[in-house]
Amino acid sequence: MSDIEVIVIGGSAGALDALLTIVPALPEQVSCPIVIVLHLPPGQANLVPGILARICARAVYEAEDKAPLVDHTIYVAAPNYHLLIERNRALSLSIDEPVQLSRPAIDVLFESAADAYGPGVAGLVLSGANQDGAQGLWQIQQAGGVAIVQAPATASCPIMPEAAMRRVGPAAHVVRLEDIGTFLTKLVCAKSRGGA
Repeated sequence: MSDIEVIVIGGSAGALDALLTIVPALPEQVSCPIVIVLHLPPGQANLVPGILARICARAVYEAEDKAPLVDHTIYVAAPNYHLLIERNRALSLSIDEPVQLSRPAIDVLFESAADAYGPGVAGLVLSGANQDGAQGLWQIQQAGGVAIVQAPATASCPIMPEAAMRRVGPAAHVVRLEDIGTFLTKLVCAKSRGGA
């Protein structure tokens, strides 16, 4: 199996609270870049990078167009811009039409990550109130990547993880919120050793 080269995470209502549990639980050994799309209202300041930076030792940035992905770094989508990963492993911003009524849309990030990284991507769908992310997570799984869903019982809004579970089916790893950090750590570290 290929090493996990990037982790992509998407969520909406309740997802920031979930990230406050997940991000501090990731040890330094989880060195790959982490790219996050949250549904944020346009026209408001993006406070998420500052919030996450206070709870972890990683660099945290709002994503910028053409910025190369760097290890030990978290990138958060800017409000009102789709966030994509190009095949050259750089970020790209887009003002294309909203997807699932959202810009940024999780599906857009996940589909681009599947195209850029294939089996080297792990995707995670968190709490949220619509079906954004389900199709993108399926595409990650189809590309040979790892599809992870927050267990709906641990999500403040279970609609989004439930939709992802339906789309991906039994190939999805359904993980309780408090266990996601450990799951990602074992996944990345096991794959980097050549195991599974």
